[in-house]
Amino acid sequence: MADPARAARLAQRIKVIVAEALRRRVKDPRLEAVTITDARVTNDLQHATLYYTVLGDADEQQATRTALESARGVLRSEVGKNITARLTPTLEFVPDEVPVNASHLEELLQKARERDAEVAAIAQGADFAGDADPYRTSEDDGETGR
Repeated sequence: MADPARAARLAQRIKVIVAEALRRRVKDPRLEAVTITDARVTNDLQHATLYYTVLGDADEQQATRTALESARGVLRSEVGKNITARLTPTLEFVPDEVPVNASHLEELLQKARERDAEVAAIAQGADFAGDADPYRTSEDDGETGR
């Protein structure tokens, strides 16, 4: 079993190899807008998971997923030629959900900013519900009630 540092180095190497192979070797027009964002390799160096993003609507994303699955053998052979591991890891392609989650978080933050602005506008003209200092009495004459 390999150490996690070696698995991380191999994952980064596989990420670069696959990205270069997609750019140079695979001639599928459906894969032109693909970006490999991350790669992870299991500690036994047998399986590699590659995360990717692609611009476009759901149909283009599905076409990209199909094209990546069909090009998996070519990409795996490229990885096998360019790494020094005894066995070539299997490749699995997973759509990266980070951009989707980031846009969702940005929408939530925008709603929070709008609500904060509404509350600040309401609070600007508001008065206290009771006295300005409910703990002060006329007997204290400026002293605290201790």
